[in-house]
Amino acid sequence: MTALLEQVETPPAWVDPLMLHSGDAVSLSITPMWFGLRAITSALTHTYASPATARLLRRTDKPRQTVARRLAESRVWARQTIRPGGLLRGEPGYVTTVGARLRHARLRATALTDWDSGGPALPIGRLDVARTWLGFTLVAHHALAAVGIGTTSEEERHLYRYWSCVAHLLGLDEILYRPVVDHAGACHLRDLLDAMAPAPDGTSRTATAAVIGAHAHATAHAPGAALYEDELRDLIHCLLRRSLGGTAADRLGIPDVAAAAGLMPLNKTLNRQARYWQTFFLATAQTARRQAAEEPGPEPEPIAAVLPLGVALRRRSSTPAA
Repeated sequence: MTALLEQVETPPAWVDPLMLHSGDAVSLSITPMWFGLRAITSALTHTYASPATARLLRRTDKPRQTVARRLAESRVWARQTIRPGGLLRGEPGYVTTVGARLRHARLRATALTDWDSGGPALPIGRLDVARTWLGFTLVAHHALAAVGIGTTSEEERHLYRYWSCVAHLLGLDEILYRPVVDHAGACHLRDLLDAMAPAPDGTSRTATAAVIGAHAHATAHAPGAALYEDELRDLIHCLLRRSLGGTAADRLGIPDVAAAAGLMPLNKTLNRQARYWQTFFLATAQTARRQAAEEPGPEPEPIAAVLPLGVALRRRSSTPAA
């Protein structure tokens, strides 16, 4: 524990304190609804594409409930991490990131024990943690770009500088993440990891279906929901296929839903136009980030944690009194 604290409490020389105080300005500019629906779901889907990670669900009797909890925890962690000052020592994003590192260590210890006993599981290593890191950077923002929410070259550089601090807290070796300064570098790292990782298997497909089902169920049963659970599931299927590509989606068992795909070009155009005007002026960009940072904090219950809070609150406030 002493070695751990010495490492995480000694920021590398390249860390910019002003950047930590500002937070992940790129992710904060994303509407909370799309951040939850696209970024988090895509990141977890990418993570569970690794059979080693997906096999962890076999340790539980209720995999869907476990996935729902992980989905909620991931959204809480991501929101705490990107907030201004969230990665400063002792702040929520810092604490939850180091806590995730400790959980990974415990999972590795358990997996090694099972392996020594003849079990099929292998411990999650640095490469799987790197996949998770790419899930919340490259994959999440590729997913957002698929619905018209793109990033500039300058925003990409800022994004990876900020998330390099997250990688440091997670204990990743700098040789894995420091060369990554934009999406092109992240794509190169992803291709290297994919070349060394087994292809998604039945366990990966089961985990992917559980992530999609848990997110659709939580959002459909949240206050102010506008779509039914099956409609949300179709929408998520369509969004994932557009961001992951047809081949990767087929390997994960994500069906092609033609009905939901019909609305995607219009949706993408509207998002692109909204983001253009949102970031056209410095004042509007700062307002958007401040509103995202001031979103009500996620509740401990999974349904509340994955609810796109901003949208639900606006709907309730706009509903005329009876």
